[in-house]
Amino acid sequence: MKIYNTLSRKKEAFTPITPGRVRMYVCGPTVYNFIHIGNARPAVFGDSVRRYLEYKGYAVDYVSNYTDIDDRIIEKALAEKTDASVISERFIVECEKDMAALGVRPADKHCKATEEIPEMLALIAKLMEKGHAYAAADGTVYFRVKSFADYGKLSRKNLDDLQAGNRELRVTGKEQKEDPLDFVLWKPAKAGEPFWASPWCDGRPGWHLECSAMSRKYLGTQIDIHAGGEDLIFPHHENEIAQSEAASGKPFARYWLHNAFLNIDQRKMAKSAGNFFTVREIGEKYDLQVLRFFLLSAHYRSPLNYTAEAMAAADAGLSRIKNCVANLEFLLENAGGNADEAGRSNPENDVVSQAKAYTAQFEAAMDDDFNTADALAAIFELVTYVNSAVTSSQPPDILEALKGQLIMLADILGLAVGKEAEILEAEVEALIAERQAVRAAKDFTRADEIRAELLARGIVLEDTRDGVKWKRRKEGGQDEAN
Repeated sequence: MKIYNTLSRKKEAFTPITPGRVRMYVCGPTVYNFIHIGNARPAVFGDSVRRYLEYKGYAVDYVSNYTDIDDRIIEKALAEKTDASVISERFIVECEKDMAALGVRPADKHCKATEEIPEMLALIAKLMEKGHAYAAADGTVYFRVKSFADYGKLSRKNLDDLQAGNRELRVTGKEQKEDPLDFVLWKPAKAGEPFWASPWCDGRPGWHLECSAMSRKYLGTQIDIHAGGEDLIFPHHENEIAQSEAASGKPFARYWLHNAFLNIDQRKMAKSAGNFFTVREIGEKYDLQVLRFFLLSAHYRSPLNYTAEAMAAADAGLSRIKNCVANLEFLLENAGGNADEAGRSNPENDVVSQAKAYTAQFEAAMDDDFNTADALAAIFELVTYVNSAVTSSQPPDILEALKGQLIMLADILGLAVGKEAEILEAEVEALIAERQAVRAAKDFTRADEIRAELLARGIVLEDTRDGVKWKRRKEGGQDEAN
């Protein structure tokens, strides 16, 4: 397996620090609103990497985070006259619903910045002790960038160029920094803002500090893979490296993986320009498995352009795989006892042997820097082969083997294509009844879990005056009401 490492700017053979185990950290969203499709790309990609590594036999320790304290969260809380924690918890719940519907499995640890303050304070203290950080008169703590000789090694930015770009800031002298390149580790809280006590001031952590502290706590000082969007390379991941390596004296992450930007109709996605879609908005038109398929349809390092046409193509592509599996399921259900038993004693049946070649093709694509586009192409070639080679005369074990192979390859990419992924009406009603009962008991956590589970399986709940209504979301935006 080879991975393109942003740190070296080349593909490298993948060798984890501990044989058989992979420690992986993926930067998560700031929870002040519904996640947008730009947030979805690194989440879906990271989930697919994790699934494939597990398929290859690795034990994967997978950690991601929520930034649950931020200026935007505080602004929304002030506007709603509530606590910042109310805003962040609300949108963490909504994020988890969307991730479930996208087929993104929960992290082994999904940490929240506000719950890891002691670790952040300890990391700051260590950096100050080693001369890499200092406190200003107002209690702001800064990282001393020039104390870390390797600063810029990830982004390939030159310190002299960065310094020249900040010439005006140096002249004004309005900041308390020793150097304009220094960045914030801890900052004082303004009136009315949430804060935590520290030796320097009552305040809150800088954004860059969070991931360093949480990765260090849950994965150790050295990890195998750190992933996120390419917009995080500088300054976020550059600053993470500086903090982490200055504190530990060891390389922080062995491999850095960054997905490219997502555009909307050939324009860079930007909230400020109103050029973006939330995952929830897409979910009103499509099963979110279609969005996942779309996000995997290009190599993760290639820019991806969201259009109605691209989503229609993704819808058709996913349906093609599902239809092939459904045909195999139909043949199995109607095989009866008349099938040729000869095939049962020959596991190397020509049909199955030929089909295995497509699994090897799939693996070769994923081994080459997680090329999900080529992996999907291998699945489509398998679909074409199955559609042409399979007839009702095939023995049931051959049909079952082909069906299992298709479902397995799709599942590695987080795509549910078999009947097992469907949900029956009786199950829906039972889960709705349970949700009503736990809501009456004020167990809102379980109630939200049930809603998320149903959403992940294509069922949308609507709380109305007449009770709970549900509808089965279908590809292409057509919903079947119940």
